[in-house]
Amino acid sequence: MAEENLRETLKEMMVENLMLRVSKEEIGDDLPLFGPEGLGLDSIDALELVVSLEKKFGVSVPNSETAREALATVNSIHDYVVAHRKAP
Repeated sequence: MAEENLRETLKEMMVENLMLRVSKEEIGDDLPLFGPEGLGLDSIDALELVVSLEKKFGVSVPNSETAREALATVNSIHDYVVAHRKAP
């Protein structure tokens, strides 16, 4: 999967799996995913996101500290997936 397509795939996955009320086009690559100034995701969304990343990319997020950093923005998820996914 090409690097630029990975961000689009991540956004599509988030919109579908988290049932977001925004389109993937409205999610900026550096938009904070958690907190009032961003998408406003919560801990349940974070868990769903971790499960989705594991299913789709074979990437696990071992603990909440790693999750806090890795799941901050689309760009941080992208970088985490690229660094940790297993080669096909």
